[in-house]
Amino acid sequence: MSLALLLAMAATPSLQADNDYRLGHNWLCRPGRRDACVVDQRVTRVGPQGSLTIEPDPRPSKPAADCFYVYPTASLDPTPISDMVATTDETDRVTSQFARFAGVCRPFAPIYRQVTLTALRARLRGEKVDWDEERGYRDIRDAWRDYLAHDNRGRPFVLIAHSQGANVLKRLIAEEIDGKPIQRRLLSAMLPGTSLLVPKGKDVGGDFKSIRLCRAASQTGCAMVWASYRDSNLPPANALFGVSHNPVMEAACTNPARLEGGRAPLDAIFGFPWWRGGVAVAIVPKASWQVNGRAVPTRFARVPGRLSGECIRGAHANYLAVHINADSKTPFDWELTDKPVIGDDAYPDWGFTSWIWQSSTATCCV
Repeated sequence: MSLALLLAMAATPSLQADNDYRLGHNWLCRPGRRDACVVDQRVTRVGPQGSLTIEPDPRPSKPAADCFYVYPTASLDPTPISDMVATTDETDRVTSQFARFAGVCRPFAPIYRQVTLTALRARLRGEKVDWDEERGYRDIRDAWRDYLAHDNRGRPFVLIAHSQGANVLKRLIAEEIDGKPIQRRLLSAMLPGTSLLVPKGKDVGGDFKSIRLCRAASQTGCAMVWASYRDSNLPPANALFGVSHNPVMEAACTNPARLEGGRAPLDAIFGFPWWRGGVAVAIVPKASWQVNGRAVPTRFARVPGRLSGECIRGAHANYLAVHINADSKTPFDWELTDKPVIGDDAYPDWGFTSWIWQSSTATCCV
């Protein structure tokens, strides 16, 4: 373990004290205030010949449902477990991944003490680093219980997470929601970047005992999960996502663009800045999205026709195979689709780290 990490651990006060989620500063997003979810939600649609069309902000005045979100591994704190002081490491992820959902639901996003990128990088370098994963789970459980006690008031809700956040939220669903009366208020759970196990060929009965996989856009009370890999870079034997080590179980995959199965266009919305760290390399994004050398004028962009996806049962993982449609004739300078990045050529076991998000909110909140 590096000397810097040891010194940081020694200087860090105890992380065992529980958080009070009645305090507003322990949340990145809450309804009715200006925070990480209050951003310009306009989207620039990039046309086949490079035309740029700005779509208006969809935010409703009185959304009918709530969204509870747990962000992925983001913290660059020097310790194995992050503190409760949010920086742009956390807020950028929330703004890019979750803020758009404020267009269809009331947003709730707690801060939690997660395993840091610093610790993950050290472990990838072969250093021995220990961490308490229970701390992050207990934080999210406490935030969830506080939300139910003070904010829910019988409203339907959607659960949204990614990567480490999806692992934490999956456990919360299993222990706090699955098979309990509160399950009746669940509209859907979106869990990209984790492995949700089901009996082979089944939609329920593994990690969740009564919450089924979503197989139709009209279905509610169900779960969506996928792990994204470029279809030209198949998951290797050491794949990290979409994997089951139980011989009678498989990792579920639901295509967010076509829940009933098969290939479909991924009309994804990309939020900028989308990534500043990486697990083992640093990627510095450009000042904005670029189309034919022109800056896209909004934080969010969509490129219809550029991507398509299909759930595949592979030799080593069940995954969402993302196809880059090179003949789409849509000019878009974007590192993830055009160049090898972490989770692709350099680290194929990471896949796309499930950064492909479907723009449709039909299964989310209506």
